[in-house]
Amino acid sequence: MACCHYYAVTEDGEDTFTVNANTITFGKDCLREAGDLARSLGIGRIALFTDRQLAATPHVAAVKRSLADAGIDVALYDEVRIEPTDISFKAATDFAREGNFEGFISVGGGSVIDTTKAANLYSTHPADFLTYVNAPIGGGQQPPGPLKPHIACPTTSGTGSECTGIAVFDLLEMKAKTGIVSNCLRPSLALVDPSCTHTMPRNVIAASVFDVLSHALESYTARPFTMRPAPKRPSARPAGQGANPWSDLGCREALNILGKYLVRAITDDTDTEAREQLMWAATLAGIAFGNSGVHVPHGMSYSVAGLVRNFYPDGYPKDAPICPHGMSVIVNAPAVFRLTAPACADRHLAAARWLGSETRGASDGDAGEVLSERLIDLMKATDMPNGIGGVGYGAADIVPLTDGAFPQQRLLHNAPLEISKETLSGLFEGAMSYW
Repeated sequence: MACCHYYAVTEDGEDTFTVNANTITFGKDCLREAGDLARSLGIGRIALFTDRQLAATPHVAAVKRSLADAGIDVALYDEVRIEPTDISFKAATDFAREGNFEGFISVGGGSVIDTTKAANLYSTHPADFLTYVNAPIGGGQQPPGPLKPHIACPTTSGTGSECTGIAVFDLLEMKAKTGIVSNCLRPSLALVDPSCTHTMPRNVIAASVFDVLSHALESYTARPFTMRPAPKRPSARPAGQGANPWSDLGCREALNILGKYLVRAITDDTDTEAREQLMWAATLAGIAFGNSGVHVPHGMSYSVAGLVRNFYPDGYPKDAPICPHGMSVIVNAPAVFRLTAPACADRHLAAARWLGSETRGASDGDAGEVLSERLIDLMKATDMPNGIGGVGYGAADIVPLTDGAFPQQRLLHNAPLEISKETLSGLFEGAMSYW
């Protein structure tokens, strides 16, 4: 890829990248296709995963009706936890193990889809829980074989989990998020119905969409795949390869869409055009980061979400404090992109321009500030918290936040420059407030 200086081949680095993608159907009312598609995958008995709030919605009803019309035996699991934990993953696995299912279908946001991935994995290939969890927290082992078919039906324009081999959860004993990453986890099929976003509460869609924004920004500014050491075996090439020409395509288009429609979709719940466009952006960004991986804002988010004490955002259950995933990511992002800009200033400026910044006359030295200020403007316009201070953290929390985030080496190593523990602490300090 010598045509692009960002992908100049390096000594001992990769000169090859892999395009991983599942089959995706996108369009209004496509959930009606679930039954026929499940039957085509050879599924006669299926586990339908969702959460209690979604269980009574038309989206779940449409999927159940389609499965019933196809003559498929359906067992409902509606105990998925918003922001899942190792405990909730294990409970879902018990249901999957006892049900003798031939496949899975998930209807919900990233929490539902990720829980389904984990239940499929551990019921198909039983192991001690930490076996498949990312190193160094867990063993980082790959599943020994394929999983059962999984049809993912996202109802939020956010995580892109329907396109990725990633399942994220809170590891309660560490009070931090971590995850499981394997191409085996990627759903077999995805049914993306943009009309699912029409009824999402403002704060829920905001948190979801800022996750999309950070997926695209982090993937586009990630370490290039040519900087990653070549694997000993092609089959060992990681899902998060670093930025590559394939992931760039999705990032560019997603950022362009977000620049036009993000504020509209969040501030006007009657703007169905904007909301449907953001569902497409989420799909594009999911395909992109499923092949490149994200980096520091997501790495920091794991401890921001895991250590939250007294934050109860509108639109979410009030039974426990929660910092929704996209929110826990974006509160870090302006500080991070100020730091990473010198590593690939042209990419930071291009991203800012696609998001709506005026970049004419801006130099490479301005890139970090231009992009960060654009992010801050979008956060203000949509009532996002003012940095990590806005979700309840203070100076005394810098050390535990750093300690919780630093083990996320899979993500931190994907940054375009080295992230030491001291650097990470400085980023948390810089993310405390922005205005």
